[in-house]
Amino acid sequence: MTRVAVIGSGAMGLAAAYHAVRAGHDVTVYEADDRPGGMAAHFDFDGLSIERYYHFICKADQAHFDLLRELGIADRLRWRDTSMGYYIDGRHYDWGDPLSLLRFDRLGLLERLRYGARMFLATRRQDWQPLEQRRASEWLTSELGQRTYDLLWRRLFELKFHQYTDNISAAWIWTRIKRVGTSRRSVFQEQLGYLEGGSETLVTALVEAIRSGGGRILLSSPVREVEVAGERVTGVRTDAGSEPYDAVISTAPVPLVPEMVPALPEEWKRRYRAITNIGVACVLLKLKRRVTRHFWLNVNDPAMEIPGIVEFSNLRPVQDHLVYIPYYMPVDHPKFGWDDDRFVDETFGYLCRINPALQQGDLLGSFVGRMRHAQPVCEPGFANKLPPVRTPIAGLQVADTCFYYPEDRGISESVRYGRMMAEALPPGP
Repeated sequence: MTRVAVIGSGAMGLAAAYHAVRAGHDVTVYEADDRPGGMAAHFDFDGLSIERYYHFICKADQAHFDLLRELGIADRLRWRDTSMGYYIDGRHYDWGDPLSLLRFDRLGLLERLRYGARMFLATRRQDWQPLEQRRASEWLTSELGQRTYDLLWRRLFELKFHQYTDNISAAWIWTRIKRVGTSRRSVFQEQLGYLEGGSETLVTALVEAIRSGGGRILLSSPVREVEVAGERVTGVRTDAGSEPYDAVISTAPVPLVPEMVPALPEEWKRRYRAITNIGVACVLLKLKRRVTRHFWLNVNDPAMEIPGIVEFSNLRPVQDHLVYIPYYMPVDHPKFGWDDDRFVDETFGYLCRINPALQQGDLLGSFVGRMRHAQPVCEPGFANKLPPVRTPIAGLQVADTCFYYPEDRGISESVRYGRMMAEALPPGP
C-alpha cells in the first residue's frame, strides 16, 4: 500500500483518487474549495442543482463512458438532438448542417461549399502533428479563405484569447472541431449528451466510491507545500499541519506548482510558470422564456463583447430556461474585476438584443462564477512546452488541463489522465 495525496478534486483528481483506491492505496484528496468537483462542481440555484460552468458530452468521449460503466451510472447518460446558430450583425442564422450552410447568404456559394468540404475533411483527419507548428488563424484562413475566417472565426478568437488571438495552435482548434463535429446521429443532426442530475451525478459517484474504499476527501484544505527530502516526496503541509505521504498527484493549475513545490529544479519551475492561462467570468441567467432553440449560439456583433451564449436548458431539461454567457479574458483585464450586477445587466441586455421578445420580468435569477485558470493558451509548438507528468522528484506527478493538448479541457480527458496517473503510482514501501 502506498500513502497517496491527491491535490485537487476536479474530475482528474477524483478519477486519480478513485483508481488509486481501487488499486489498494491509502488515498487522501485535498481540495481548496468548499465542495468537490472543480469546474464540474454544482451549486444550489434557487432549488436547482446546476454546474457553475457548463459541461456537455460528445460521442467521442470514450474514457467518460468507461468510467460511468465502472461506477454503475451509465444508465444516467442521455442524448439529445441539439443545434448551433450564429448571431451576426443583428441577424440570427441557423448553423451546423448542410441545409443551413447552403442558406447562409453572408458568403458566396463557392465559399459555402468550400467551408462545408473543409470542415467535413477536418472531422475525418486523424493526424494532428502536421498542425502542431501552425497558427490556428493561418490554418483556418488557408482552409476557408480570408473573408470566411474574418466573418465566422476572427471575433470568436479575439473575445476568447485577446492579445493571444494570432498565436493559438491549429492542432488545438482542430481537436475542438473534430470532437463536436463527430458528435452527430446524422450529417443533418448534431447530438450531445448530459447526465441526469448534471455533472454532480458523476462527482457524487466518485466521492462515494473513494470514501467507501477507505479514501478521505478534505474540503477547504489547500495544500501549502509538497514536502521533499532527498529528491523524494515525504508529505504535504496544509494549515492543519504536515502529513506524511509516499506519493503526490497534483492536479492544481500548473502555474501554482512552483510555489507549492519549492524543491523543484528551477528549470521545471520556469516551464510551469511559462504556461499562460485565460480566466473566465461565467454568467448564468435563469429566464421565464428561452432565447433561441439552439444549445450554442456564436455571436459576432460589434455591439456585444461575448463570443457566444450556451442555452443549457436546450440540452438538459430543467424547469426554467438557463443560459450561460462566458467572458474569457486575462485576469488583469479591467472587466474581470466587475461586480456581479454589472455582468448580469450587460448580459441580459445582450439577450434582449438577440431575442427582442424578452422583457425585464423574464429574468428570474443570476449567478456569476469566476475562475482565474480557466483556459490554457496553447500556442504553436505547445506539445514541446509541456514537461513530463512525472517530475524529477520521486513520487510526484503533476498535470492539469493543459496536459490534454491537443485536446481541450473536458471531463473525458480529465478522467483518462486521472486513471493514467493512478496507474503510474509506485508500489508501497
